[in-house]
Amino acid sequence: MADPVIAIDAMGGDRAPGEIVAGARQAAEAGYEVVLVGDPAAVGDTGGVPVIPASETVGMAEDPARAVRTKKDSSLVRAAEAVRDGKADAMVSAGNTGAAMAAALFRMGRVKGVARPAIATVIPVPGASPTVLLDSGANVECSPAWLLQFAQMGAVFSRVRCGVALPRVGLLSIGEEPEKGSPLVKEAHRLISGARGFEFVGNVEGRDLMSDAADVVVTDGFTGNVALKALEGAMKFAFGAVVGALRSPGVGSSALDALMPLAAEMDPDSHGGAVLLGVDGVCVISHGSSSSRAIVSAVGVADRAVREGLVSLLADAVAA
Repeated sequence: MADPVIAIDAMGGDRAPGEIVAGARQAAEAGYEVVLVGDPAAVGDTGGVPVIPASETVGMAEDPARAVRTKKDSSLVRAAEAVRDGKADAMVSAGNTGAAMAAALFRMGRVKGVARPAIATVIPVPGASPTVLLDSGANVECSPAWLLQFAQMGAVFSRVRCGVALPRVGLLSIGEEPEKGSPLVKEAHRLISGARGFEFVGNVEGRDLMSDAADVVVTDGFTGNVALKALEGAMKFAFGAVVGALRSPGVGSSALDALMPLAAEMDPDSHGGAVLLGVDGVCVISHGSSSSRAIVSAVGVADRAVREGLVSLLADAVAA
């Protein structure tokens, strides 16, 4: 197949357009086919990376649905349209997460049979395969049937993104026993336990997100987003405390040097951002403070998803 073309939202993110354009240039130098979407006068020197013009920008604090409806010439909307119209095979944005979801959904549409798209976030697990958490923020309220679809889509994503042949799927709850949890969790447990295409390991708890307990953890978007942000905060505090202690007078530099590989493994810039599963196209949502390195990682995730036929595999899994 021809090299996938990745459309990058040049205007989205706290460090746009500078870091985004730098990331696009680095991705092109690494051999990826990329195109920037944004205001040609604002992006500066793109190093030969083509630009799809877009005169408007969606701010990080704007209402997502309204912004997508009213700013039809925004870089986010034009990036999603590029995928819809076949000018690109995937989109990457570090901008407003809700607006990226809305633009992808309104312009690309849903995969046939998918009730609600979900955000899949890869959580690094030192010494083991990463954990895929979904939904991590797209759907505040869910039905049990939606959680079943999240399990199906998450298993496909784990195979494509993490190389897990038969993903183990867990359902996030307040205890391992099937009878524990909300009515939503209990009914979802019943539905998921009868599904095929993955190994259902039952309920898992919040402490299992960074363990080898499951390859995929399924929950509603409210719970998933709270769990993810709590985990991010705890990790940031722990690393800060450890590094601070190791930099104390009298502590050798060898201990700090030994910690650096782990810090690199946990660095969100190396994981490429989250993927919106269930839309009829590949949409990678990088974090708002993405550096150029994070953009290159996100482009790599998008490129692999296209090459592996992620969207078709999701459609097959939901239909089955």
